[in-house]
Amino acid sequence: MTELRPITEDNFLDAFHLRLAPGQEAFVSHPVRSLAQAYVYREQCQPFGIYADGKMVGYVMVIYDYDVPEYDIWHMMIDEAEQGKGYGSEALDRVLQYIRTKPFGDSDRVALTCSKNNPAARKLYESRGFSATGNEDEDEIELAATLA
Repeated sequence: MTELRPITEDNFLDAFHLRLAPGQEAFVSHPVRSLAQAYVYREQCQPFGIYADGKMVGYVMVIYDYDVPEYDIWHMMIDEAEQGKGYGSEALDRVLQYIRTKPFGDSDRVALTCSKNNPAARKLYESRGFSATGNEDEDEIELAATLA
């Protein structure tokens, strides 16, 4: 079972040690970049470590876009050594539970982008009610869902 823990001064170095499998760098940014963005957008986002059995196995950030308004899921990744164990799907469920608490604003819309070349991620997102919006940017497509 996975849990989300906020990134703090106690665990941010663990996020730096997460690694993507070869070739996945094209799909998601490393937590170092994401944490820099989290600092810039600190009034409207929360970075999380994804934990299993007390160990950080991945990373994800939730950000609120006041202009739309909507919640966005950014930079979700599972360490290459921990992939294939169901942590990604469990973490996505935890992220959606967190968003349902509306920590930054009142919106039921959740969006994310996914590489066109990452069918495994797209399948995961679609299994949780996300669907393509028709918006595309280079090699990425936007997927969105409405939470009940």
